[in-house]
Amino acid sequence: MARVFITGSSDGLGLTAAQLLVEQGHSVVLHARSQQRADETQNKFPAAESVVVGDLTSIAQTRYVADQVNNLGIFDAVIHNAGIGYREPKRMVTEDGLSHLLAVNTIAPYILTALITRPKRLVYLSSMLHKNGDPSLNDLTWADRPWLGQQAYSDTKLHDVLLAFAVARRWPGVLSNALEPGWVPTKMGGSSATDDMDQAHRTQVWLAVSDDPVALVSGEYFYHMEKRHPHPATRDAGLQDRLLNFCFRVTGVELPS
Repeated sequence: MARVFITGSSDGLGLTAAQLLVEQGHSVVLHARSQQRADETQNKFPAAESVVVGDLTSIAQTRYVADQVNNLGIFDAVIHNAGIGYREPKRMVTEDGLSHLLAVNTIAPYILTALITRPKRLVYLSSMLHKNGDPSLNDLTWADRPWLGQQAYSDTKLHDVLLAFAVARRWPGVLSNALEPGWVPTKMGGSSATDDMDQAHRTQVWLAVSDDPVALVSGEYFYHMEKRHPHPATRDAGLQDRLLNFCFRVTGVELPS
C-alpha cells in the first residue's frame, strides 16, 4: 500500500484520482484551500486519511501546507494536481504580487516540491497547451505586458513540465514525471470539453503507484498512460535552472540539490 498526497483534491480530477487510489487499497491525504472545503471534502469522502488546508495563491499558506504534510509523516508519492484555468479576464494579483495563475500553477508546486520530505515519486499535471507556452521565461509575472489569460495558462503548464524534468535531473532517486489529463469536462475544462473523463485521472494514479515498467521512469511526459513528446524546450537544463532560480528569488525557498 502506498501513501499519496494530492494537491487541489477537494473536487475534480484530484478527488477522482483519490477515489481510484483508495479503491486500489492505497492511503490518500487530500488538500483543500479552506477549512470549510476541507470539512466538506472529509464528509463526502471519509475514506481519506486526512485533509490539509491552505490557499496556494499565498506563499505563506503554501509553506504551511508543506508543514502539515510533513507532520503526517513520509509519503510514497505526491501528485501536484492543483491548478486554475485561463478564463480570468484580467491579471489577478496575490498578496505576494504574483498573478493567481503563476502562484497556483507554478510557484505552489515548486514550494511543495522543495519543502515536503522527498517522496519516491512526483507527478505534475500539465496540459496539451504547454506546447503554446513561452520558453523565453520573460516577464513571468505579467507585470509589463497586456494580460492574455490563455497564454499565461499555457506558460504555467510549460513551467510544470520544466519543473518535473528539473527534479528528475537533480534527484535521480525520485521518479518525477509530467502528464496531460486531456481536455475533459471538469470545472476547469468546461462543459464543451471532448476528451474521455474516465481516462483523465488514471495516468496520475498509474505514475504514482504502478509497478508497470513503463511507469517506473523519470523525466518523461505522458498522456493516457503513453509517452508523448513535450515541448522541446522542456529538455533544456539551462532553461529548467532559470525557472528554478526565478522561483527561488520569488519565494526564498531553495530546491535542495
